Amino acid sequence: MANLYLNEALSETRAGELIELSGPEAKHVTTVSRAKVGDDLLVGNGRGLRAWGVIETIEAGRVEVRVSSVREDSAATPGLVLVQALAKGDRDELAIQAATELGVSRIIPWAAARSVSRWEGQKKEKGRARWETIVREASKQSIRSFVPPVDEIVSTAALAALAAEHRVLLLEPSATDKLSDFDPASDGPRGDIVLVVGPEGGISKEELATLTAASARAVRLGETVLRTSSAGPAALAVLNVALGRW
Repeated sequence: MANLYLNEALSETRAGELIELSGPEAKHVTTVSRAKVGDDLLVGNGRGLRAWGVIETIEAGRVEVRVSSVREDSAATPGLVLVQALAKGDRDELAIQAATELGVSRIIPWAAARSVSRWEGQKKEKGRARWETIVREASKQSIRSFVPPVDEIVSTAALAALAAEHRVLLLEPSATDKLSDFDPASDGPRGDIVLVVGPEGGISKEELATLTAASARAVRLGETVLRTSSAGPAALAVLNVALGRW
């Protein structure tokens, strides 16, 4: 399969037309992939449109592709949303990278009570921009039709408000209910399925109380305790099976 490159400005195209890659994407074609004129290339806009074609022109900072076929995908419903608590080191980054490869539709950074890492002041936008870059690259690597958006960082109160519109599942090792017993069709098509993953120290008792009072449901993955970097991706795998996507 051809490598995927992104042109977010691409809105529509047809077989026979020329589309262009520029900037870092064009540089990646030539210096990393070492592609040449006549090679196959796949270009997407990150919003469902994907175009297959053949490289026709390579110039400094610009690559032109002659489109041979086009496909436009619809977003999967319900969406799978990952609320990932900020974590020290690169554990939260590992989580969102794997989650993107596993089909997450939206990512929400969470300033949990026990988060060691903090996004404050200018760090808020820098941190989100860093996550957006990780998600973008993971989307390309996994050849996804959609690049999941990364929201602004939220508080616990904001997460509680999500439960009014979506099904919110708290990944909590001490929970009685298992995630594998959750039936996505049990309470109808109400909104997305939101997975909440705490930081290294877990979700605090106060946060659990606030979120469960707002109709969030605590569930566990198994008998062992997973790291914050692996809990979200593991839960997404379970839900992909439950939804019949795998």
